[in-house]
Formats: sequence, C-alpha cells, structure tokens
Amino acid sequence: MSAIVIALPGNEALAGVLAQHLKAGLGTAAIHRFPDEESLVRLDCDVSGRTIVLVASLDRPDPKFLPLLSAATTTRELGASKVGLIAPYLAYMRQDQRFHAGEAVTSRLFARQLSDVVDWLVTVDPHLHRVKALADIFSTPAIAVHAASLLARWIAEHVDRPVLIGPDRESEQWVSEVAAGARAPFLVLEKQRSGDFDVRVSLPDLDRYRDRTPVLVDDIISTGRTMVGALQHLAARGAKPAVCAGVHAVFAPGALEALRAAGAERIVTANTIAHETNGIDVAPLLADAARKLV
Repeated sequence: MSAIVIALPGNEALAGVLAQHLKAGLGTAAIHRFPDEESLVRLDCDVSGRTIVLVASLDRPDPKFLPLLSAATTTRELGASKVGLIAPYLAYMRQDQRFHAGEAVTSRLFARQLSDVVDWLVTVDPHLHRVKALADIFSTPAIAVHAASLLARWIAEHVDRPVLIGPDRESEQWVSEVAAGARAPFLVLEKQRSGDFDVRVSLPDLDRYRDRTPVLVDDIISTGRTMVGALQHLAARGAKPAVCAGVHAVFAPGALEALRAAGAERIVTANTIAHETNGIDVAPLLADAARKLV
C-alpha cells in the first residue's frame, strides 16, 4: 500500500499503530497557533502521488475542525492521489434536526464540509439517532465500525460474573449485543433527564443479580451524570462495586472525578479519544475498515 498515515496533533499514538496495521508510512501535521488564535497547518512529508490517511479524533471539535479541513485540502493541493480520514470519534452527530426555530442542523452541515475535502471516512460508533446511517448525510463513502465486540471481550476477560447495565431503553439493542458477547445478563436504566447535568435513574430487577458485578456500559461518557446516578442507586441497593465501561472518553470537566467519588471500582474506555482510562484498542477495527477504502 503506497500510503502515508498523518496524525493531527493529539493522535500520534493511534496513528502509529494504524500505520503498522496498514503497512504505511507515518507523518504528522504540525499546527502553529498565532497570538490572534488563527492557525497554520504544515505537513512534514511529501504527499505527491500518495494515498493519505489523516487521523483526527474530533472530540472538542471546534479548535480541531478547521485545521483538519486545512490539512485535507493542502494534501490534495500538494498532489495526493487520495485523501481519507480516520476519525475515531465523530463530532456533531447529535443535532440531526431543527428542534427549535432558527437552529442549524449541524450534523448535515458538518458532513457536507467533510465530504467536500476527503474521499472516504472511517469512524467508531457515531452517535446516530434519527439519521440511521452515515450515508444519509455524507456524500463520500463512510464506514462506521462497532466496538461492541471489543467491550464484550474486555468484560469477559476482566470482570468476574458481570451483569451489564445500559443507560436507557434506546441503548437496549446495543447493550444486549455487548452482553451476548460477554455471555452475561443485562438490565437497562429507567432515566429521567431534566437538563445536561440533571439526571435521575432507577434500576429494576436488581435483587436477582446481587451476586454479580455491575458493569455500566455506554457509547459515550460525557458528563457522566447517568453513570453517577446509577452508581449511587447501586450503592443504596447494596450492590457490589461497579465497573464503568464506555467507547468514547469525552469526559466533561469533573466527570471522571465524579465517577470515582460515586464509587466506580474501575473505569475503562476505548482509545477513540486519548485518555488515561483507555484500555480497549480499536486500531485493528479501524485498519480493517480503511483497507476496504484505500
């Protein structure tokens, strides 16, 4: 494969592993930020005639997105034969309709801009609701790989007699898939959300699983309020100390500390976003999907 994997800042570790999987060269895109907070992107390798695979996880996306557009456009201007993007975490998928008058449908705007500058996209478990597939909003080929099997394997290997707990009824299909892979039973929370940081939860049928270790699973750990509420509920019910497992380690300020204070025995995430809790490697999944598109 005549390809070069280029890491945007913060993605160097994952890009290095992906380059090994893809048997590709490795480069970086340096970003200089001026005092007025404008940015300048500079590629450190010759991209002419090569397939370029940009690696950029798009958590906290606003300061990352314009440099990514600049990097993708510049590789094409400098003669790259094809430009792909591996974005393990894909931002702006929640706002998929106009909930109130005057609002932007951000997911479609975001997808249109990315589709204009890359030839293909690979991501992990994007947060899709009313949009059922990436192809509905991206005009360039886009593959979403799923980390359920990896979470299931980690739980089976690291947790003794688990019972999985999903965040809400919408998550039941996904949680059931993880539970099947881990050969464990599962429950889902009854949740009432009054705001970004105000979540109340309850858990039915816990008594028959008192001899099992609760594993709270979610695709995104952001504010952590749902998990905190579940941890408090479990403690009040006399359950064993719980494990928290997620795909995307977004972690709003204070979220990790809140989970630990609420009694989480262990917190593990996939390496879609670089974080101290990373313990599940998605690189093989991303590389397999990228091979189909390169």
